[in-house]
Amino acid sequence: TLTTNHMIVDKVWISDVSKSVNGDAKITELKSVISERAMEILVQGIFVNTGSEVVKGDDGKRTILGTPTEAALLEFGLTIEADRYLEYNSIRRVRVEPFNSVKKKMSVIIELPNGGFRSFCKGAPEIILGHCDNVLNGEGDIVPLSDMQKQNVLNIINSFASEALRTLCVAFQDLDEFSEEQTIPENGYTLIVLFGIKDPVRPGVRDAVMTCMAAGITVRMVTGDNINTAKAIAKECGILTEDGIAIEGRELHDKSSDELKELLPKIQVMARSLPMDKFKLVTSLKSMYQEVVAVTGDGTNDAPALCESDIGLAMGIAGTEVAKENADVIIMDDNFKTIVNVARWGRAVYLNIQKFVQFQLTVNIVALIVNFVSACVIGTAPLTAVQLLWVNMIMDTLGALALATEPPNDEMMKRSPVRRGDSFITKVMWRNILGQALYQLLVLGTLMIVGKRLLNIEGPTADKTINTLIFNSFVFCQVFNEINSREMEKINVFRGIFRNWIFVGILTATVIFQVIIVELLGTFANTVPLSLELWLLSVVLGSVSMIVSVILKCIPVESVKRDAKPHGYELIPEGPEAL
Repeated sequence: TLTTNHMIVDKVWISDVSKSVNGDAKITELKSVISERAMEILVQGIFVNTGSEVVKGDDGKRTILGTPTEAALLEFGLTIEADRYLEYNSIRRVRVEPFNSVKKKMSVIIELPNGGFRSFCKGAPEIILGHCDNVLNGEGDIVPLSDMQKQNVLNIINSFASEALRTLCVAFQDLDEFSEEQTIPENGYTLIVLFGIKDPVRPGVRDAVMTCMAAGITVRMVTGDNINTAKAIAKECGILTEDGIAIEGRELHDKSSDELKELLPKIQVMARSLPMDKFKLVTSLKSMYQEVVAVTGDGTNDAPALCESDIGLAMGIAGTEVAKENADVIIMDDNFKTIVNVARWGRAVYLNIQKFVQFQLTVNIVALIVNFVSACVIGTAPLTAVQLLWVNMIMDTLGALALATEPPNDEMMKRSPVRRGDSFITKVMWRNILGQALYQLLVLGTLMIVGKRLLNIEGPTADKTINTLIFNSFVFCQVFNEINSREMEKINVFRGIFRNWIFVGILTATVIFQVIIVELLGTFANTVPLSLELWLLSVVLGSVSMIVSVILKCIPVESVKRDAKPHGYELIPEGPEAL
């Protein structure tokens, strides 16, 4: 997810010789200092104990099928002695034990052409090193592995890991006899080689991690790799910071609930983790801190964590079918940057729904109170059924289309995340709803009660004219309030408005249809044509709602904001001073 997933062998340690092998010249140099027997055992171990295979396409080009790690080792073996691949690949394998995440190794027993058997195992260095009693020296002879040599190998493992190289050991053991009923030996091996495999970080990952952190999303790395490798990659990606810690998965099981609660917020990297370690991390964050947790995974063993998380993200390329079935979202390119896009679009949808609800509640409150109070006091409602149907179309269908089609922007990733249990209608929304409703009620109430006297509207159509003016002013208040609803907190509501052509088109269509309804469909809508002065008055009264919106947004509203750390909350004001 963080790296390119295209691995190459960058360094090797064999027979007390540590060499960089990222080039044909360096591989030739390695072959010149290593004995022929040691090189032969190394190549045999690579070719017979692998989960990859070499195939030739129709164009004759060689392709390696398998996991990136296996492919990197096989590519290295082919670079050394490609001619021996078919010979070693045809050797009979008596027993094969595939790699699994619990043992962190894979093993094979082969029958040697000259009689006898040979066992190869490869996997996590600390696991393989624990199985070894001997080591292959420069002449290709087997010599005892002393404590000093073992410590030296551990230092080299840490050295490789600190360079963000994934480390892997290969060992072998010769057996006089072996039956298919026997299990593969767990000790008595001879260490052959230590590989340092490079998997470069994807371009843009560091920026994506910084974007997540600015958005209050805490990014944690959970990996099966060596802890030093994980720390080096995490630092390169910007995940591991000075106040964070890196631990191994087994340390989670040794902690009490109180210790775990204190430790969890500081954990940024968890290395050498088993699938259930990831599961425990997810459940602990949800139960102890009520965090909303998203998990990425690609293997079958990740299914419990993916299923338990609030948002499961499976890898589309490297992911197994089981992982995809237990996930909510499938990342088609296996790239961390895409996960940031998921968060950005999720926030965009949530905010757009909030904008629409704010707009809809304002229209509903005003329409309900105006008609109800008018019917009770005067005996007639200023807004007819047809007019209310038109307002309902503006409010529901057109309003939803206009506000729900707002595309995501970078500003959304600077907002605090919504916590579990937070109210959908926030205090900021109530401020805007009640403020706008109060203004609209004041305007419409004034027109309804003293409008005819203030505007000198007389004659047999005076009542119809004032009701038409009320209807027209009400519609234009909603048109301008729709623009106000684009931003619930920021004053500049016009920013990026012309990038959303649907929004502009709906506003334009609403105004055109309003003119047609008032001027041409009077019989149908119970309206009369208005003079230019009354049209301008309706537009001015509607546009004043934008000034009201600016005033409302200058009123601070306290709400719970969250920083990038779990369980970190503080009361800070929203509004211009918060920006």
